[in-house]
Amino acid sequence: MSLSINTSVDAACVLVEGEVDVSNADELRNAVDAAIVLDAPEVTVDLSQVPYIDSTGIGVLVGAAHRAADAGKKLVVASPQKNVARVLGLLGVADDLNIRQ
Repeated sequence: MSLSINTSVDAACVLVEGEVDVSNADELRNAVDAAIVLDAPEVTVDLSQVPYIDSTGIGVLVGAAHRAADAGKKLVVASPQKNVARVLGLLGVADDLNIRQ
């Protein structure tokens, strides 16, 4: 399945559509990193259209949260689907990712 990423420059929001896995994690990393450097105090990664994310994709999000914090910003993962939210919770990264339903 292909990955579609749309970034809103004004709101520092990255809308991700499709499955996130090792084959496209770099694309997600690049989009989130581009949003981190924008002049916004918060970066939102909207996962409402992501039915599956593997460990590589989760690692990208956790790394991005740390880079955002280093830049004095907050990374928020918004609206993860039930299965994705469950995996994030099981792995113990939900707090790092500031999940908002």
